[in-house]
Amino acid sequence: MLHIVFNEVEVDLLKEVMQLDPSLEGPVELIRDDYAVGPLAGLDTEEGAASRKQWWRELLVGSPYGAERVDLINDAETVLTITRFLDQDPEHECFIWMGQNQHDVAGYFWLVSQLRAYQGRVMILYMNNLPFLNEKGQLFYPAFLSEIRPAEFIKAKKLARPVTRSEFEIDPDEWKKLCDDNGMVRWLEGGKKLISKDISCYDPEIRRFVGGDWQKANRLLHQVLTRMKNRTGDVFLMSRLCSLASTGVLEMKGEPGAPWKDLEFRQPGAFGSKETVPAQE
Repeated sequence: MLHIVFNEVEVDLLKEVMQLDPSLEGPVELIRDDYAVGPLAGLDTEEGAASRKQWWRELLVGSPYGAERVDLINDAETVLTITRFLDQDPEHECFIWMGQNQHDVAGYFWLVSQLRAYQGRVMILYMNNLPFLNEKGQLFYPAFLSEIRPAEFIKAKKLARPVTRSEFEIDPDEWKKLCDDNGMVRWLEGGKKLISKDISCYDPEIRRFVGGDWQKANRLLHQVLTRMKNRTGDVFLMSRLCSLASTGVLEMKGEPGAPWKDLEFRQPGAFGSKETVPAQE
């Protein structure tokens, strides 16, 4: 069998799971792009795909990942690898592993229509409202697969089921609607329902964490990422911080495009606890 995941950390996680359960042994393929954010118009065309790559390239400037990281994203080639595996042997199956978050679900929607010819051999494991045990033996509901202990995956594999004929028909149509909307953000409302949102939808939540003192960008990103409800990636969040600064909603210390570690943010016109108000003459 072949496994498909949507987050880089989950590749090694599944390899740990295979050591515990050799029956899951097989290659792991990663869908790298985050289809929950960014432009989707014409994504199935060369021009649309190039436009999306350029959007990511601009966001990655100054990031610790480097703008060249976008060149590592070739999900179309990954799909070819998956279909070649399935074509090698009619007994081969692929397992799509999804957490209950918009990143995984958006990746699934992008992928599923391209596997329609393999109906009955495409399995899905969606951790939708499923309880798991944490290291303390307490029940919790994970949003991402990386929150689940490897030993718990042994139980989870029993939930694998084929993607149904109805899903192969309906889910690609839902994805087409999202592409036609061409909103810049997709949020998960529950189940597999994604809705388009405006590019500024995270801005109110971001602003809640920005105080009067200058805050290092990396620390601010960590605070937002660990507390936000609808989680997104740090690259997109940083683009929104810089956008808020460019419009005067926030103040930024540092030059646009500078490394993230050199940037700081605060509320506009604020005097933090470490600053002194100038004495009036």
